[in-house]
Amino acid sequence: MMKFLPLILLGLYLVAMWFFSAWRLKKDLNEKATPLRHPRLTPMLKRLGDAMDLPPIQAHVYEVEPVNGLAAPDGRIFLTRGFIRKLDACEVTAEEMASVIAHELGHVSLGHSRRRMIDFAGQNAIRLALAGVLGRFLPGIGTWIANAVATAVAARLSRQDEFEADRFASALMIKAGLGTDPQKSLFRKLDKLTGSAGAGAPAWFLSHPPTARRIAAIEAHEARWRDG
Repeated sequence: MMKFLPLILLGLYLVAMWFFSAWRLKKDLNEKATPLRHPRLTPMLKRLGDAMDLPPIQAHVYEVEPVNGLAAPDGRIFLTRGFIRKLDACEVTAEEMASVIAHELGHVSLGHSRRRMIDFAGQNAIRLALAGVLGRFLPGIGTWIANAVATAVAARLSRQDEFEADRFASALMIKAGLGTDPQKSLFRKLDKLTGSAGAGAPAWFLSHPPTARRIAAIEAHEARWRDG
């Protein structure tokens, strides 16, 4: 029994971290979010809802400045206050914002939001296991290597999720009569909106696929749907 104690303790630690992270995220969103009621976005929320045979989509404003959207593990959709400011400054259009909401709906519908919380625990397991092993042979840099490997694994999973959510958003935007042009035009603005070429960009964007690949994937989907 004693030889399994380290594994048992590791498992308990990961479970505790999972619950703590979920609790902290929910608490932060509850404290810093308000229902999204914007005259330019209300029609967009209705069109997206109609396309899904649902009432108007419910979304919230997350009162932080970095430009982004977020799908919470409990299924709620958020746009940051910084993103709303870009809309009010006419740097993005209501249709482009609708594509962000459609993308986050994709994360919710495809189960990405909940899975990412589980992936967080797996990422920590990889980090701790590698740090323990590599630390013995490469003191000083073993932990750094373990962090790099865990981050790379998480980023790969995140990029796969982004492509899937992009495809969901494209289909929804087309069904809503908005098309994919707003989705693609927003991608072309991301570097400017979030920081030069990703430098200083919000953490949510760091693991996203390159813009050119995302646009190419959308156009490939469109071609298949059109030819099919």
